[in-house]
Amino acid sequence: MAAIDSGYRTEGIADYSDPRETMRALPRFTQYPLTLFTGKPLAGQKAPRWWTPGFHLASAVFSMALGVAVSCTALALGSLWLLLLLPGWAITLHGMRNLRMMIYHQCSHRNMYRRRRLDAVIGRATSSLLIIQNFARYSREHVSDHHAAHHMTLRDPTVQAFLVSLDLHPGMTRRQMWRRVLGKLVSPWFHLNFTVARARSFWHGSATSEKAVSLTLYGGAVAATVATGTWPALLIGWFVPLLPLFQVSNTLRLCVKHTFPEPHLEVRRGKEYFGSLTNAIFIGEAAPAPELPPLRRTAAWCGWAARMLFVHAPSRYLVLTGDTVVHDFHHRYPSTPKWANYIFERQADADRGSPGWGPYKQAWGLVPAINLVFDSLSVADPEEFDIARLREVSKRELFAAFDD
Repeated sequence: MAAIDSGYRTEGIADYSDPRETMRALPRFTQYPLTLFTGKPLAGQKAPRWWTPGFHLASAVFSMALGVAVSCTALALGSLWLLLLLPGWAITLHGMRNLRMMIYHQCSHRNMYRRRRLDAVIGRATSSLLIIQNFARYSREHVSDHHAAHHMTLRDPTVQAFLVSLDLHPGMTRRQMWRRVLGKLVSPWFHLNFTVARARSFWHGSATSEKAVSLTLYGGAVAATVATGTWPALLIGWFVPLLPLFQVSNTLRLCVKHTFPEPHLEVRRGKEYFGSLTNAIFIGEAAPAPELPPLRRTAAWCGWAARMLFVHAPSRYLVLTGDTVVHDFHHRYPSTPKWANYIFERQADADRGSPGWGPYKQAWGLVPAINLVFDSLSVADPEEFDIARLREVSKRELFAAFDD
C-alpha cells in the first residue's frame, strides 16, 4: 500500500513504513485498543465478534446518555466539579458523531440492518434528535450525487460545502485555507449560520414523523426544564455539544473526507479513479525505535505517549469517530454487509490487493490528512470548481451545503 508522509519527525521516533507495526512492542492487552485508536490492525489480528450494527448503535446512544449524565453531575455539584463538563461534553459529542457519521450514514444506504423500513425509522429518529438534514433528502443526495458519477464534482455536496460553507477555492495556499477554516471555527456568525442551516435542512421536506418526533423530544425537554428549573442541564449539557462542538467536529471531518481530482485529468471514470479520491486517515505515529540508548528510549516513549494522548486521541475521539478513519473502504464497498467490522475488513481487502481497484492510500494524523486535501484543492481546476457555476449544475439549496 502506498503510504503518505505522516508529517511527524521527532527525535527518537523511527521512520517506519507502517507505524502500527512498531507498536507491537507494547503489551498484548493494549493491542485491540490501539487498533481501535489508530484505525489499523496488526498483521494477522482478528476482528472481535461483538462488532455488530447493534453494538455500534447501542454504544453511540450509551455514550450520549453517559456524557449528559456527567455534565449534569458537574452542574449539580458546582465549584471545581464544573471541570467535569469537559469530559461530559467530549463523551456526548463522541456519541453524537458516531450516531451521525456511522449509524445515520449506513441507514442512508439501507445498509444498517439491511431492512429498508427499520433503517428508515432509525435514520429519521437520528435526524430528529441531532437536527441534521432530513433522512429522505440526505439519502437521495448522498447516494446520487456523492457516490455516483458526480463524486467530487460541483454536484457533490462535499464540494459544495468546501466552496460555499468554508469559502475555500482553487488557487488558495494551504496557509490561507487553514486561516480561513480556523477563523470560521471560532466565529459566532459561522456557528449561527450553521445552526440555522441545520434547522432548515432538517425541516424542509422532512417526513411528518420526523417533525413530530423532534417536536416531541425538544418540546418535552423544554417543558421538563421549565417545570424543574434545570435550564443549565439542557443548555449546557446538551446544546453545547449539539451545536458548536458538533459543528467544529463536522467542519474538521469535512476537511479530510476526499481529495480533489487532479486538474485536466482526462479519465474520470472507473474504480481506480474513484478509489484514488479517498484516503484512510490513521491516527497516531510510529513508536520509538528499540535500539535507542536507555535514557533516550525512556524520553522518547514519554514523548510518544504524550502526543498519542493529547494530540492524536482528541482527533480520533472527537473528529474521526467510528469508521471515518477508513472511509476509503466504504467508497469501494458502500453496501457491504460487513461494514460493522470496518477496520478489519478494510485491512483484509488491502491484503487481497483490493481486486479491481487501485492500491489503498493513507495518511497518518489529522493535520497531515487535512494538508493533503487542502493541497489538492489548491491545484484543482479553477474553472471546474468555479462557485459561479453552481446554479448551472445543482438545484440544491446552498443552506444544505453545511451538512457532512
